[in-house]
Amino acid sequence: MAKAFEEQRRSPDLEALPFEDRIGLLVDREAAERDTRRLTTRLKIAALRQTACVEDVDLRTPRGIDRAVFAKLVEGRWIDRHENLLVTGATGLGKSWLACALGHKACRDNRSVLYHRVPRLFEALALARGDGRYARLLKSLGRAQLLILDDWGLSVLTRRGTPRSARNPRGPTWPRIHHRHKSAPVDTWHGAIGDPTVADAILDRLVHNAHRLQLTGESMRKRSAKTITLDGQPEH
Repeated sequence: MAKAFEEQRRSPDLEALPFEDRIGLLVDREAAERDTRRLTTRLKIAALRQTACVEDVDLRTPRGIDRAVFAKLVEGRWIDRHENLLVTGATGLGKSWLACALGHKACRDNRSVLYHRVPRLFEALALARGDGRYARLLKSLGRAQLLILDDWGLSVLTRRGTPRSARNPRGPTWPRIHHRHKSAPVDTWHGAIGDPTVADAILDRLVHNAHRLQLTGESMRKRSAKTITLDGQPEH
């Protein structure tokens, strides 16, 4: 408000305004600055993988996104109702981008958001279990109103909840597994969890209370590549 007041003093046009109007401008400026700072903090904590906004989502390209359904998701009431959203489809269709766009909108709507890649999250949980931070990490995850879990199904879980590669039980090989399993359909998730009892419990809570975006069509990366020549200029 002090900064806005100094700007008013340097503006002859604003000096002519009634006192009440000038006070109103100061209050509006303070409110806007506070909202901006809070949004900046929420986005920093969310640590979204990509800078994406729902306003930039391409709904013209056929990917199986129903406009009415997407509008409801953007509205965000499903978050308040503690419902889930599953975004599935082949590699390159923009699953991570859409998830980050919805996360960005949730931050703008004053909701707390956390983004995690599942393989790295499981590694962090395993380390936290060993150094005494496990309960604290679980508490921080539980506080988020929207928890975005990306790259689910890249590895099979062990009984202790740590990931192992489906091909290499001794350790993960994320880049190779990423391309094979990123588009894994929901009906294969049971096998990715490993323990049948744990799988039943997780999927019962996750799948049956979830909205779904099943993306289809051609890879967005391939589509973009077709319009750009080797020198970076659009084709005509």
